[in-house]
Amino acid sequence: MFRKFVYLLALAREKHFGRAAESCHVSQPTLSNAIRQLEEELQVPIVERGQKFEGFTPEGLKVLEYARRIVGERDSLRHELLALAQGVTGHLRLGAIPTALPVVPHVLTPFTTRFPHIRSSVVSLSSREIQRGLDEFELDAAITYLDNEPLNNVRTLPLYTERYHLLARRDDLAEELIAQGAVPWEKAASLRLCLLTPDMQNRRIADTAFRMTGRTVEPAMETNSIVTLYTIVRAGSC
Repeated sequence: MFRKFVYLLALAREKHFGRAAESCHVSQPTLSNAIRQLEEELQVPIVERGQKFEGFTPEGLKVLEYARRIVGERDSLRHELLALAQGVTGHLRLGAIPTALPVVPHVLTPFTTRFPHIRSSVVSLSSREIQRGLDEFELDAAITYLDNEPLNNVRTLPLYTERYHLLARRDDLAEELIAQGAVPWEKAASLRLCLLTPDMQNRRIADTAFRMTGRTVEPAMETNSIVTLYTIVRAGSC
């Protein structure tokens, strides 16, 4: 049953019978037959039948939801049993929003010091991609916003409070703005700005702050990379 669920998850990930079979290192007939057997055992149609993969039935989506949960629990059990035998091992999959990437080493370093046999992967994702990754058990943990947009089915721990800064070359700002030490949102709205892309929650928070002052901003540039944002400012483009 576990194997059939793994095949089903591969099909959901690849959306193609051939690629799903290849990712599971089996033949396409083997994978297709296993899913048909799963349909017979559960007595529901799981896959929309056609010449190629066309999606899942409503029943299939429900089976997929449970399959993710069951396979995730199986993997957790394996890791715990292995930990009892030889210490904690495994693969930690961590997602982080771009603005939180500089914090990742502060979280991971003590963790990897305590559990040196765990391999870690860090990916930069939007907050919505993080929620989807957690829901589908593709991520084990994440660093993302706790406020503004709801988080579902997770345990949360506050790490820090985010503050917003206007980043500019010194010669691009008027002396009075520099002297103030703080720039009002409505004044920032009049500048040539580079902002994160709209799929980033940081950008949606900033847009809300601009709207609260009666301003709508059309940035000159957009990026989903903090490093790129820094280099654009340093070059004097924004």
